[in-house]
Amino acid sequence: MALTLHRFDRVDEFLRRAGAFLGAREAEHNLLWGITSQIRATPELFTGGAPSFAVVTDAGDGVVAATLRTPPHNQVLSEVDDPGAMAILADVMRDEPLPGVLGPTEPAAQFAREWTRGPGRTARIEVRERIFRLDRVTPPARPASGSWRGPAPADRELIADWILAFSQEASPEAEPPPNPLEVADRWIAGVHRRLYLWVDRGRVVSLAGSGGETPNGIRIGPVYTPPEERGHGYASAVTAAASQDQLDRGRRFVFLFTDLANPTSNKIYRAIGYEPVCDVDMYRFFADA
Repeated sequence: MALTLHRFDRVDEFLRRAGAFLGAREAEHNLLWGITSQIRATPELFTGGAPSFAVVTDAGDGVVAATLRTPPHNQVLSEVDDPGAMAILADVMRDEPLPGVLGPTEPAAQFAREWTRGPGRTARIEVRERIFRLDRVTPPARPASGSWRGPAPADRELIADWILAFSQEASPEAEPPPNPLEVADRWIAGVHRRLYLWVDRGRVVSLAGSGGETPNGIRIGPVYTPPEERGHGYASAVTAAASQDQLDRGRRFVFLFTDLANPTSNKIYRAIGYEPVCDVDMYRFFADA
């Protein structure tokens, strides 16, 4: 079956072509939706280079794959309805300085094999993740003490420190956020994102964020509790609170990603109502020495 690649420079052109394909599996594509919504809402934050977009269509002009990249970040893949699309994408992008790729397990593996084909390049899985979806919160079986509130300017340094700690813990090989205080300011401002702080006996002990809107939902993340505060149910409590608040605001679904190497987080999210959707893998690319 003949496949054709179409590339776009503008997010609206990409969504006109790929929107129905992405929307048919909204949960699986929540990251792609979230990135496009952020590009449309806050284009000034994407300073690493112009975002790029592509779709692959079949002989009947139906979309079988979609992808985007916001430099300097990884290539992000959709679900793929024709495996041949990965060879086409990898071949066209072979000369681009990709740091890695993130996508559903099989397409990501195929893209990584194709892009690193030949001498001088290798690929390694950095993180194996799972996408979860929730449409109804199950309250934690053992409620944590405390309650949630939104952020205040006085929380700026704490939020910046925890965002940095979360980044280092979740992706130790990745570059840390260059300006964590500016990230904290955006969370406090609440523009196209919302932060939830869990407070127990006057101390902030955990946080959860929401952002990356989809047509009917939003993604929860990051979720972070410092090591000294773990084991008290705070992460479950703040995630349940954030999820319920988003449903109360009219979302049909909320989504999140978990690291499959962390059985604790996978367990606690299932316990409050999150159901697994699919697995995605992140590959990191290296130049051979």
